[in-house]
Parts: sequence; structure tokens; C-alpha cells
Amino acid sequence: MKALSIFLLTLSLVLSMPAKAKETFETDFIDTGDGGLMITFVGHGTLMFLYNGAVIHVDPVSREADYAKMPAADLILITHEHGDHLDPKALEQIKKENTVIVLNGKSAEKINEGIVMKNGDVKTVQGVKIEAVPAYNIVSKRASGEPYHPRGIGNGYVITLGGMRVYVAGDTENIPEMKELKNIDIAFLPMNLPYTMSPEMVADAARAFRPKVLYPYHYGNTDVNRLVELLKDEEGIEVRIREMR
Repeated sequence: MKALSIFLLTLSLVLSMPAKAKETFETDFIDTGDGGLMITFVGHGTLMFLYNGAVIHVDPVSREADYAKMPAADLILITHEHGDHLDPKALEQIKKENTVIVLNGKSAEKINEGIVMKNGDVKTVQGVKIEAVPAYNIVSKRASGEPYHPRGIGNGYVITLGGMRVYVAGDTENIPEMKELKNIDIAFLPMNLPYTMSPEMVADAARAFRPKVLYPYHYGNTDVNRLVELLKDEEGIEVRIREMR
């Protein structure tokens, strides 16, 4: 009954959005064992979680949604400072008096606010346990030789919601630290070369840390069916495809 009540609450929040938003965004509902989690797939690297009445936005950017019409945030997570992940305008539109922003150092320098977390930090914010984990490139580099996402700057986040550990990887490749993650229930892994991963890289990472549910996101024009094919025989890893170009 508790899960049903939370579902109805979170559903009412989504239904309160304008018609255009309802038609645009796919949603999934997951019972965490301690409340319902509704995932809204906004687009690209942008997500929204509704959990026990709290609204958590991840990398909100205006090109993916009209944030003047989105639910106000209790918690905002920013993975890194690139413009498709950090958008001051969107932040201003969803902030309220007690909104908390968690972000990496470079993002904090741009907006001059928020709780800075660096790789390896663990904090509880707004009642949510947050682990900041590395997100960087090893293989893909700019013409200058610098990685698109250098080590030690950007974050991925593992957030604990009820009995579930949810991993939002940010912009990264299948790095060793990712493969060492444990007990991940839901994973969002980016899949678009040269900035993040190929389907083969995502499959390699998934086989290592074995999330129960895997959502490829930030995938641009990458063929998501290739990932489905690569992991079709992996028991215990469910690949779910949602609109996240």
C-alpha cells in the first residue's frame, strides 16, 4: 500500500505538468522497497526522479525541457560544467528556497553556489545518500591530446533511494572505477562516441559491475539495438531503452 500511495503522489506531480511535457517525456515507475521511484527521461543527459514526494533533477538543461513548467527541485545534481549538463537558466527556473545543488568544482565556479563534491566524497543531502564517483575519458581525446573529460574533474553519482542504489554515470568511458562498483540496481550509462562510450564499452562495463537495470542515455545517434544485442545473453541485466538522445 505504501508503494501504491507514493506512486499516486509522484504520478500526480507528473500529471500536473503541461500537456506538451506529458506527451514528450517517458516515465518508469520502480518500487524501491521503501517507496516508489518515478524516473522521467527528459532527454540526452537530463533526468528527473520523484521519490517519496521529493523532486530530484539531474543535469537540467533548457534545450531538453521548458523548466519554467517543470516541478521545482528539492535536490539538483550536476555532473560537470559542459553546457549540455550545466545550464544556469534552467537552475534558476526550478530552484526554490530550500533547493540544494550538488555539483563538481568546475560547475560551482560557474554558478557560485552549491555543495561541491569531488570524486570519492560521500554525503547525505536532503535525506539522500550521494556518492561522487569518477567520470572521465581514457581513449577519446581532442586534437590537442586532452581527453574530452579529464580525470578528476567531472562526477558520476550513486544515490541511494530506499533500498536501491542508482548510478548516474555522467560523461565517462568504461573506466576501472566504474567496473569496481557494487550492488547497483539501476544504471544510466552514456553511449556516444567520441565523448563517452560505444555500445561495446557500455556492455563491457555492465558485465563487470552488473546493474540489475541498465538504461543507456546521452546516446545521440548511436544504435541502441547494438547494446541490446551485446547483452541479450547476460542473465540478471535488463536493458531498457528510452528516448534519451
